[in-house]
Amino acid sequence: MKLEEQKSILVIALYAAFADGIKDEGEREEVRRIAASLADAASGIDLAGLYQDVLLKRVSLAEAAAALTEAGQRQLAYEMAVCVCEADGRLCDAERRFLNELKALLKLDTAVTQLVENEIDTLVGEMDSAVPTATAATKAAASGPGAAAVPAVSAPELDKTILNYSIMNGALELLPQSWASMAIIPLQVKMVYGIGKAHGVELDQGHIKEFIAAAGVGLTSQYLEQFGRKLLGGLLGKVAGKTIGKIGGAATGMAFSFATTYALGQVAKRYYAGGRVMNTQMLRDTFQNLLEPAKQMQAQYLPQIRQQAETLDMGRVLAMVRGQQGVAA
Repeated sequence: MKLEEQKSILVIALYAAFADGIKDEGEREEVRRIAASLADAASGIDLAGLYQDVLLKRVSLAEAAAALTEAGQRQLAYEMAVCVCEADGRLCDAERRFLNELKALLKLDTAVTQLVENEIDTLVGEMDSAVPTATAATKAAASGPGAAAVPAVSAPELDKTILNYSIMNGALELLPQSWASMAIIPLQVKMVYGIGKAHGVELDQGHIKEFIAAAGVGLTSQYLEQFGRKLLGGLLGKVAGKTIGKIGGAATGMAFSFATTYALGQVAKRYYAGGRVMNTQMLRDTFQNLLEPAKQMQAQYLPQIRQQAETLDMGRVLAMVRGQQGVAA
């Protein structure tokens, strides 16, 4: 894929991130940080400038769409936009209008867009039911810190669970379908829920997402970073015409998802074991301190990640998110 085509797809993804009309400076700063963080994966693309171009509308959505001449590229751009818009599990009216406009600009066949939307809607629906809904008990449990808890399972067992989730999320990065990355956050939610439950705390999905965000792992930001790294790293098989065997050596994307999941799991373990007394800054500092060592671990588990990727399909991913199938290395 040419640089201009990569740039156009990233422009569309950034437009999707801003489609809900976010005004909060913190959210904008997070998107800006992602653009900057992708710079090490880019070759010849000024990502900081690209972010400013989108924010200030110096480049239009129509121009970005027109630059994509191949059907596979246009479909990929639409998939990425839908995933980014669906990051929080629900589309607002502004996001729906954006996607309808994008669909027309990309001149995609209705059957193609419907297939993309059905796949992603199914996964988002499963995300919403991945953990129990709020009850009086879960609301009370989430109301404040408690005493330090002794987990129902041993620390090594929890570490093994965290590692298994990390390997699985690293494997999802190797799948050619961009929607596969949509499963990463619901699996992280399930992991954190399981760690909390092992310490006698059951929280609903909303509280868990708040915990994940407090640790500095946003929803939209994860998708933007995953898709950006995949795109710039040449990992998207449907566009590059590559297979899992050929892309296994390009490890940036899976290292990101492996490390993010592993560091998040370790933070959750410490948080619940310590009686949930960490404030937001402490959570973020702990997560960042664990992130780099976790990235180094990824190379050690590369064979397991590749093996998982070879056996994954949509049915198995959905079964894991629903909880009908365990996550095992």
